[in-house]
Amino acid sequence: MTGKLTSNPHGKYNGKEAEYVLAALDSENPQNRHTSWTQRFEEEFCRVMGVEYAIACNSGTSGLHAALAAAGVGPGDEVIMPALTVVMDAFAAIHVGATPVFADVDPATFIIDPADAKRKITPRTKAIIAVSLYGLTADMDPVMEAADERGIKVIEDSAQTMLGTYKGRMGGTLGHAGVFSFENKKHLSCGSEGGMIVTNDEAIAQRARKFAGIGYKHLTASAGRTSLALSTAQDPAYERFDTLGLNYRMTEVSAAIGLGQLERVSEKVEMRKKVACLFDDAIEGCGWMIKQTTPRGHVHSYYTYAVRYEGDSEKGLAWKEFYRRYLDMGGDGFYGACKLPYLEPVLRLEGKGRTGICPVAEALQPKLMQFKTNYRDLKEAEKKTEALKKLIRSIM
Repeated sequence: MTGKLTSNPHGKYNGKEAEYVLAALDSENPQNRHTSWTQRFEEEFCRVMGVEYAIACNSGTSGLHAALAAAGVGPGDEVIMPALTVVMDAFAAIHVGATPVFADVDPATFIIDPADAKRKITPRTKAIIAVSLYGLTADMDPVMEAADERGIKVIEDSAQTMLGTYKGRMGGTLGHAGVFSFENKKHLSCGSEGGMIVTNDEAIAQRARKFAGIGYKHLTASAGRTSLALSTAQDPAYERFDTLGLNYRMTEVSAAIGLGQLERVSEKVEMRKKVACLFDDAIEGCGWMIKQTTPRGHVHSYYTYAVRYEGDSEKGLAWKEFYRRYLDMGGDGFYGACKLPYLEPVLRLEGKGRTGICPVAEALQPKLMQFKTNYRDLKEAEKKTEALKKLIRSIM
């Protein structure tokens, strides 16, 4: 059984995704009984990222939860994370019984400030979540140095990064474990949701797989269960579970889509970089739209094109008015940065909703603009960036 998307050359799923999904759904396909699509996806992801182990999950959020559990984080522990991030990092810590602790960010790169993260370490600190924001990998060497001195585990949240590098090393592979997201807008998508945990630590890999696989005792670090005789598995005396876990497993259809996407992921990332170059041209010479700094040694993968907007103070034009004018001139709009997790209502209710914790992040958040980079037609991207250029010129 085969299928191919041919209707739109710029379609998101115009590789082998449909062919692989149909093959995964073919109940008579002997290949499906031999090797699952999830295992194939995991093995290919290991090859691309250059890691020993990959554990597919049903979302990046569940991957974070499983990774923290695998790192031994539990009740009474603290998990340090940047203030400028999505709330899911805090949720994952809370769901393992830990307390999220927020570190400030660098005002130019918008990513976690290693010095402030180090200042936030206490005897209760069990892990640091280093978030790669907007496609830029965190400054990992000082984070790892501070963590290794104290036996703290580092989890990279690489949901917004794919094939971004740090000093020649792949983002997401620099900590004790890394977590990727395959949600619909990400560089690589599994259709709607999906995620992957990567690590070179066999013990972390096995614990993560067990936690994400309902606690089956025969799950291994590599993939699937160890081989069991059918008579053993069918025996009513057979004990199946030795770990408290959740069902965070990826479906075969999602894995088939992800594998098809992974085969073209370099092409997808390069397209986003080309779009970023168009935005570079659009804001050139504009001193009140300041692009996220990419330090030497980093390669940005541009999940979004992020700028700090100072037009309010310098031009008297409010963020929302700039947004409205961009839409009026044919732009796509853009996202603001998410509210800092500790200022979201759900965490305010837990007594964490006070300002002054991370002043740099608090000042940055209302000024940030995230422009879309996931165009699949460069001509369409040119129209949108040209609209931005015209708007800037009309204000200057």
